[in-house]
Amino acid sequence: MAELDLHEQEQVDALKAWWKDNGKYVMGVLIVGLLAFAAMQFWKKHQSSQADDAAKLYVEVVKQATSNDAKRVGDAADALVSRFAGSAYAPRAQLLASQVSLQAKDVSRAKTQLLWVTEHANEVALQDAARLKLASVLLDEKKFEEALKQLDAAHPESFTGLYADLKGDVLSAMGKNAEARTAYQLALNKTDEKSMYRNLIQLKLDGLGAAK
Repeated sequence: MAELDLHEQEQVDALKAWWKDNGKYVMGVLIVGLLAFAAMQFWKKHQSSQADDAAKLYVEVVKQATSNDAKRVGDAADALVSRFAGSAYAPRAQLLASQVSLQAKDVSRAKTQLLWVTEHANEVALQDAARLKLASVLLDEKKFEEALKQLDAAHPESFTGLYADLKGDVLSAMGKNAEARTAYQLALNKTDEKSMYRNLIQLKLDGLGAAK
C-alpha cells in the first residue's frame, strides 16, 4: 500500500477523531435497533400469562428510558430481572438500561448490566451485542487485555466483522499495529461489500499505513 498523501492523512485523522467521540454511540444505535426488532418478534410468538407480565415490565423499562434517568431505568430493569430472569425480556431490559447508564456516565453499573446479559441471555445475538458493547467500554477505560478477552469469545460468523473491527481498535490503541492491521483486514473481508461500514474499516486500515 502506498504511503498516504497529505489530503488522505487529514481524512484519516478526521475519521479517527470522529470515531473516538461517536463510535460508542454508533454501537448503541445498533444495539437499540436489535432490541426493538427482537422484542417485536418475541411479542408475536409468545402469548403466555408470564410472558405478558414480563412484557408489561419491559414496556415500563422502555417508558422509563425516555426519561434518560439512569437510576429509574436501571431499577425498572432490575425489577424485571428479579421476577422474570429467564424471560427473553430480561436481557433486553438490561441492554437498554446499560445504554442509558453509559449516557449518564455510570460506567460501573453499565458494565454490571452488560456482563449480566453475556452470562444469562439465552439468545446468542443478545450475548454478542452485550459483549461487543462491554469490550467497547473496556477499551475506553484502557483495560485492553480485558477487552480482548471479551472479543476472543466464540461467536457466530455473522458477528465476525464487528468483533474483528473492534479488536483492531483495541490492538491499535495498544500500539500493536501489525496485529491491528490483520484484524481490520479480517473485518473488511467479513463485512458486506454494500455496507457503508466498510468505508470506516478501510479508513482505519489505511490509517495504519503500509505493512512493514
